[in-house]
Amino acid sequence: MKRVLVVDDDPTVSEVVAGYLDRAGFVVDVAADGPTAVARASARPPDLVVLDLMLPGMDGLEVCRRLRAAGPLPVIMLTARGDEEDRVLGLEVGADDYVTKPFSPRELVLRVESVLRRTGAPPAALAEVAQPWLRAGPLALDPTARRATRDGTELALTIREFDLLEYFMRHPGQATSREQLMRRVWGWEFGDLSTVTVHVRRLRGKVEEDPARPRLISTVWGLGYRFDAPSGQETAVGRDR
Repeated sequence: MKRVLVVDDDPTVSEVVAGYLDRAGFVVDVAADGPTAVARASARPPDLVVLDLMLPGMDGLEVCRRLRAAGPLPVIMLTARGDEEDRVLGLEVGADDYVTKPFSPRELVLRVESVLRRTGAPPAALAEVAQPWLRAGPLALDPTARRATRDGTELALTIREFDLLEYFMRHPGQATSREQLMRRVWGWEFGDLSTVTVHVRRLRGKVEEDPARPRLISTVWGLGYRFDAPSGQETAVGRDR
């Protein structure tokens, strides 16, 4: 059973969220402040954290930074604020998703399940036969092991960043709108498009030689983005050696 750590200083919110997650089949731990959350995540590592932005002792952004620094742990941020800046900050420090209060507990459970599906083992049919690596210029990506490298150095990517890079590498030269990326990478029919913008910016910071002048992930003005394999090098598939 997957373990979820719920971090919120409002006992009503924690109780409701924990109840819904428990009924959905998750093991749930609860923390009411930042320091306690970090300590519990260290003592009993969860599979995912539902993290409130406003916390006593240490805010959610700092908690997220510390959790992400310790390793690739999925985080869904909760915020009572409607300010886009707060949502962007959460994504910038490594949150994989966010939900704005007030929210539907059922929707939150669906988001948790969606994020965990992307971090779980591949289906049995795919696990038996490893999927070939994707390669484009300095980039190489292993869909089965969910690893990506640039010039041989492994990239520290969040779940969504990996999914986004994989999508781009599978569709070189194809202009894709932010709405399409939200549907195909996030699996959402609607949502805040700034989520896509922030993830593309973070991904560029990890795969581009000069993120200010991107050559791999180009902006298609008025539409979205396009993955451009280096000149003369189309995206290729093949086994790692």
